[in-house]
Parts: sequence; C-alpha cells; structure tokens
Amino acid sequence: VQGYAYDAKLRAAELAREVWAEPELAERLESEARDLQQRFDEAYWTGDHYALALDRDGARVDAHCSNVGHLLWSGIVPEERVDSVVAALMDDGLWSGWGVRTMAATEAAYNPLSYHNGTVWPHDNSLIAWGLASYGRWPETQRIVRRILDAAVYFNYELPEVFAGFPRAATPFPIAYPTAARPTAWAAGTPVLLLQILLGLRPDREKQILVTTAPELPSWARRLRLTGIRAFGRTW
Repeated sequence: VQGYAYDAKLRAAELAREVWAEPELAERLESEARDLQQRFDEAYWTGDHYALALDRDGARVDAHCSNVGHLLWSGIVPEERVDSVVAALMDDGLWSGWGVRTMAATEAAYNPLSYHNGTVWPHDNSLIAWGLASYGRWPETQRIVRRILDAAVYFNYELPEVFAGFPRAATPFPIAYPTAARPTAWAAGTPVLLLQILLGLRPDREKQILVTTAPELPSWARRLRLTGIRAFGRTW
C-alpha cells in the first residue's frame, strides 16, 4: 500500500505537469512522494529486509511475503536496498520454483494451500517481474516469466487465479488450488504483461514510438514475433 501511494503521487504529478498545466501541484506531489519514500524506509526497514506491515502501535509485523515485489513495481525501493529485496524474492522461502509464493515457507503461518499464506498467484508474479525489470534485474525477471509460462502448460494455457506453493523439486507439475477461479481476468491478463516484460516493450510519448528496453531474448524463448499492436495512431 505504501508503494502504491508513492506511485500514485508520482503519476498524478506527471499529469499535473504535462496535462493540467499545474506545475506547483506537480512539485508538491513529487515532494510528498519523496517524503513518503523516506518515512516508509525508516518505518519498515528492519536492517536486512522490509517488514510486511506496522501494527496499531507502530511495531513491525515481520513476515516475508510477496508484497516486497510490489515495492519494486512501485519504485519506492532505494537503490541500496534492491539487492536485499531481490535476494528475498529469489530465496527458497519465497521462490517455489514455479513462482514467488505469497508467504515464505519459513514463516509459521505458511501453508502451500492457503489462499494468501503460501500459494502462487500468476498476476502477483507478473507485477513482481515488472518491478524486477524496472530495476534492470533481467535474470530474475526472466526466471519468473519462464516458470509462470511453464506452469500455464499444465493448465491448458489457461492460468488459474492461484495454484499451490509446493516446491517444484517435490512435484513434477504445479498443484491446482481446488477452488481457484478459472478463467479469471487478472490471471488472463498475466501472459499479456509477461510478454510486454519479456520484450521490454513500452511507449515513448515524447518520440511517439514503441521502444524495447530488454536485452536479447533468452534462449528458451527462441523466436518471438508480435504484430498488430496499436499505439500513437498506428499499428506496429
């Protein structure tokens, strides 16, 4: 939530400056975002990782969950903290081999079949991958993209909203969550975002073009051809 508020202030500042012609509002929002980033870091950083939350007394709720990946997506993580956040996401606690779990296997509340306490959510992983890519962490980004696409094979290429968080080494295929919605919109949107991330595809509004920021495609992706993308009044 802290990261989402940070991102919202920066996006609103962009609108204020470029669309609404309100530079003073833009500067105020950007200042608020910087202040939030500093206060967040002071309140949530434990010394080697970010806490999950603060309780009503301001004490840290110190659990390892996939939420930290959303911090990367939001951009609130200072550069000096990124290595620690990435290491936590890719550690055996959170990383199941099929994707990032909602809660690390090292936590007391962990259950690979608990809806929010140990399962793997495809859309959650796509946002985490986007965050990793935004900080230039391409090996980890591509690992998530590959494993979520691998998992899709076992669901007939129709990703469910969630599947079990059992370690990949223990199961030859991802274990279905018994009551997962399928199809569901956020899981259906996941491969679209993963494709965009894999290509590093983004719009450049100033130049009115689509650009790719990713390095070369990983060897496992082989060849990839994307056509019919509408942007800036034309098809790419």
